[in-house]
Amino acid sequence: MTTVAHASPAQSHSAFIRARIGSLLAVLPLSVWTVVHLWNNLAVFQGEAKWQSQVTDQSHPLAPVFTAVVVLLPLVLHAIWGIGRLLTSRPNNNRYGYFANFKYLIQRLSAIGVLLFLGAHIWLALLKPRFIDGHAERFADIAHEMRFHTPTLIVYLLGTLGVAYHVANGLQTFAMGWGLVRSKQALRRLDGAAIGLFVVLLAMSWGAIYGLFQAGQ
Repeated sequence: MTTVAHASPAQSHSAFIRARIGSLLAVLPLSVWTVVHLWNNLAVFQGEAKWQSQVTDQSHPLAPVFTAVVVLLPLVLHAIWGIGRLLTSRPNNNRYGYFANFKYLIQRLSAIGVLLFLGAHIWLALLKPRFIDGHAERFADIAHEMRFHTPTLIVYLLGTLGVAYHVANGLQTFAMGWGLVRSKQALRRLDGAAIGLFVVLLAMSWGAIYGLFQAGQ
């Protein structure tokens, strides 16, 4: 006979609070920062100097502290929460073949890919240039990598694809989980908004990559 362990009310409440905090960190500030970061990268079409000023230059002495507190710390906390979710929850696609379950599975797979991509991106684009090379990431370096190092180009294309999906679907899940939408009509509109956001984020991402690829020649 199989015994099923049930969580106590205190454990359930604690898990509920962690889920709320984890989802809130995903929206504010990580999703907002993602949109801003992608928008800034589109400055590639205005030339090297503009891209450098928008993306890598940190003229204010408190800029690194701001980045650490507003971006890196929430990212680490959200990643820890997400890993916990991956270890404790399982998709039920084999039993229930609904489209929502398929999206749930893709969200979990994209989370793994996004975590690996962001880890590499933060190290190569932020930490290594500043703390080892002694300068911010250079436009010529990343443009050259995009143009002549195919693995880098592929990783950025797939990584930003995962980020676009993870953010769009995550915001949809956030809206449903926090009770911002309830009716079937509102849920259908939310589906359309999530798809639209995914397309916009992917277009911004791949547009910036294309601009860097072109500049690399």
